[in-house]
Amino acid sequence: MKRFYPTSLVGRIALLVAAALFVAQAINFTLLLHERQKARFALVIVPATTRLADAAERLLTLQREMPAEPGVAKRRFLSDPRTHVRLHRDNPFADQPNRRADVERDLRRGLEDAGLRAGTIVAALRPVHPQRLRNPKMDPLRAERLRRMGAEMLVAVELPGKGWLTLATPWPRSDFGLIWQLAAQTLILYVVVLIPVLLVGGRIARPLRTLTDAARTFRPGDDTPPLRERGPSDVRALIAAYNALGRRVTSMLDEKDRMLGAIGHDLRTPLQALRVRIESVEDEDDRARMVDTIDEMSRTLDDILSLARLGRPSEPNTDVDLGALVDAVVEDFRDLDHDVTFEEPARLKMRLRPTLMRRAVRNLIENAVKYGGGAEVRLIAEAERITIEVCDRGPGIPPEKMDAVFNPFTRLEESRNRNTGGIGLGLALARAIVSDAGGTIALSNREGGGLVATITLPR
Repeated sequence: MKRFYPTSLVGRIALLVAAALFVAQAINFTLLLHERQKARFALVIVPATTRLADAAERLLTLQREMPAEPGVAKRRFLSDPRTHVRLHRDNPFADQPNRRADVERDLRRGLEDAGLRAGTIVAALRPVHPQRLRNPKMDPLRAERLRRMGAEMLVAVELPGKGWLTLATPWPRSDFGLIWQLAAQTLILYVVVLIPVLLVGGRIARPLRTLTDAARTFRPGDDTPPLRERGPSDVRALIAAYNALGRRVTSMLDEKDRMLGAIGHDLRTPLQALRVRIESVEDEDDRARMVDTIDEMSRTLDDILSLARLGRPSEPNTDVDLGALVDAVVEDFRDLDHDVTFEEPARLKMRLRPTLMRRAVRNLIENAVKYGGGAEVRLIAEAERITIEVCDRGPGIPPEKMDAVFNPFTRLEESRNRNTGGIGLGLALARAIVSDAGGTIALSNREGGGLVATITLPR
């Protein structure tokens, strides 16, 4: 069974406070129960013992004197009017249920302290019926006390060879009333203590949740206003530190973008100058090779700058038809006479950066065409996600290198020929673009040979 344990700060505080209150109330209940038992002994056991010991001597004396009177029949019981204790020949409470061994033990101890030797002691608890309280023969004071106490304790003490002393005395209600009383107190404590704790915890947790959401969705340079500093002083200091950190990160990325722009400008300028100068080369083969080399350097520079700038894309999120976007990329390859198949699905509206997503899909299809001679593109729409699969029949990738190929400048083909191995930035760019869109990209070897590149995007 899964254990319940709250993960939020407020939930943990409330759970700890509730547990502490429960332990405190349990200790309080134990102490009160102990005190109640002591009070019961003082209020009931001691007076009952005193009455029994006081009446025993008078009743035994009366019992000895009665047979000496001629013509007087022996009575079934004798009664002491002062203590309401009776002396019976037999035990009248032998069949009573609800015997209390603890009371019998306390009575025996009290009678021994009073010097009265007792045999069997019977103590049984009997509820007080309302009809009995309405008996006109009952003393009103005794009836009121019985009604208030709620029960009656019947006591029978055997005096070996002399009879049984009996006594009926009011008895306090059972401990269930105390349990309900403490349960009500605990509930009140929970309401009085936990509600302020939850309010205070919520005051602390709300800005923390806002800070967590802001950190999770942080995008440098997206013109998001700084978080409002609220909550306790420690939380306000944390939010202020986060705002300062965001400003520093944005400043660093601005500086990086300026540096990349300068690098791109400084490198493209001499490349364009070389492009102009090679027009004067008379040999057409040499001139074509030089043009290809310059174009390769330009494409490499574009890939490097794109990968470096991907953390802060300038293109905004736009509602696009993902099926039409993938179909446009496939058509570009078909126009170049590459074997790429795609069955356009129904309209799938997605919010993403279309230029970047188009580039990610193009990189995957380009790899499939380069290594497998063609590609099969599928778009699968599900309730919570959309999957783009690019399949080929190439050599595949060893399982131990599936993750490594996503690292920049990682090439499985060891040569330096771009036409056979590229520069190792295509998959790195694709993964960065898909991650920026909140999705994932994965590779797996295809059954029967080949590779499957899968882009999964949340709907």
